[in-house]
Amino acid sequence: MRVSRKVEHLQHALQIGQSGEHGLSDIRFVHQCLPEQSLSSVSLETYIGELNLSSPIVINAMTGGAAETEEINRELAIAARETGIAMAVGSQMSALRHPEVRSSYTIVREMNPTGIVFGNLGSEATVDQAQQAVEMLQANALQIHLNPMQELIMPEGDRDFRGVLDRIARIVHAVSVPVIVKEVGFGITGEAARRLREIGVSIVDVGGFGGTNFAAIENERREESLAWLNDWGIPTSCSLLDVQKSCAPAHIMASGGIRNALDICKALAIGAGAAGLAGIFLKTLKTQGTSAVIQQINTLHAHIKLIMTGVGAATIEELWRVPFIIGGETAHWCYARGIDITEFAQRK
Repeated sequence: MRVSRKVEHLQHALQIGQSGEHGLSDIRFVHQCLPEQSLSSVSLETYIGELNLSSPIVINAMTGGAAETEEINRELAIAARETGIAMAVGSQMSALRHPEVRSSYTIVREMNPTGIVFGNLGSEATVDQAQQAVEMLQANALQIHLNPMQELIMPEGDRDFRGVLDRIARIVHAVSVPVIVKEVGFGITGEAARRLREIGVSIVDVGGFGGTNFAAIENERREESLAWLNDWGIPTSCSLLDVQKSCAPAHIMASGGIRNALDICKALAIGAGAAGLAGIFLKTLKTQGTSAVIQQINTLHAHIKLIMTGVGAATIEELWRVPFIIGGETAHWCYARGIDITEFAQRK
């Protein structure tokens, strides 16, 4: 059942696409007519938690656990290797329960032996399972994904979410690599981020609304649709602004519908150390092939440097201090949540 579900998820993700309602269009950089910056001096090096990255772009968790997904992970791993970016795999629980699909994950390390790879498990995982997942990939970090609303809509999903924080805390203290906790498209609040950081979670990936819509995907799989939940969640812009109240940028990843260099730069400026992209790479891979994904990543790098030059930021850390204006629904969110939007507009 679980193996076939992974294939169904990929098929529905490609068919449904991304909503684009991530809220980042509400963010507008303050133009700098005197940026005092040179394109050639811009560096894309960054860090999240204890991880040093050559690029703020991460190929975020997508798949694994079925024979049909092994090729996807192989080709994405090649793209990550050729462009020097980090990559996460999808949940490894299926490999722990069904050893015959293990190769759909280990192929990532085989193709990218020296790259930065994130393992991935759900919040139901035990300490032993977490250690096995890290060992399976010789992973540099372990993602624990939170998806209660997806599980509730999923016909065969979990219905009991008690003890999640305690389980994550045990994993944090048992594994030898940084732990990243991420949502899958419904967003994380500042309060949740604070609680996660208090138990030792290294990185919080907001996984905001606006990208792959797992509520809509699960509703496609239901006999009786709960389509009125398809717009459930916190837009990526709002989640980032909420989480930055509790976490420094080096402990935040941005994901949720991010599709281009401007989205990436806005997410970083709000207060993220890296940005996870998934849907756009999957679509490019399936329609144009691996070389197109490599070119896509190289183009994103070039465009990020262009934007950073324009706003006068030579490094990602300097981008964290660039001024921007918050408008639209994101501004309403900030007002309701007690976030002072003038602080971002008046940065120096």
